[in-house]
Amino acid sequence: MTMEMQRCSWVGADDLYQAYHDKVWGRPVYDSQELFAKLCLDGQQAGLSWITILKKQQNYEAAFANFDPVIIAKFDDEKVEALLQDKGIVRNRLKVNSIIKNARGYISYTEQGNDFSEFLWSFVGGTPIVNTFKTMAEVPAQTPESEEMSKALKKLGFNFVGPTICYAFMQAVGMVNDHTTDCFCYDLHLEGSEGE
Repeated sequence: MTMEMQRCSWVGADDLYQAYHDKVWGRPVYDSQELFAKLCLDGQQAGLSWITILKKQQNYEAAFANFDPVIIAKFDDEKVEALLQDKGIVRNRLKVNSIIKNARGYISYTEQGNDFSEFLWSFVGGTPIVNTFKTMAEVPAQTPESEEMSKALKKLGFNFVGPTICYAFMQAVGMVNDHTTDCFCYDLHLEGSEGE
């Protein structure tokens, strides 16, 4: 008889959600384009549950050129209208336009010789913040770091990057380890972040 692994309480029984929690959420990501993609996807969840966006992630990747900001930045009004007909993504004009706007902000920032990953990781001093929350009720919706990130991203021309979205992003890409201390991933992520 195998024992059920203890996970963070938000996960539930969905296989896709469990795989996301076990293999993706909270693991440090340093690739600039991967961080850009995740930031855009997190913005899409505004007003929705993350599982809704997670189930559409492959559709988003197909619709938005695998989140290549160089390609997305060239999307025009005709492309936006086509995207708004795509049933595989959230067909909200503001959200579709936000990905294009974010791509243009990304390009403008990186064309000046700046590193997007370094910029984002600077809000946590370049190293994951390890929290010791026992329950998800203790986990904040936003922090001073996410507020600073939000302000800085907005100055670069990004949108759908409020402090709460930024904190969800920081959790997802391992800038903060918010696995609860009873979750089997908590110690795994501690070990994984030591060599970074």
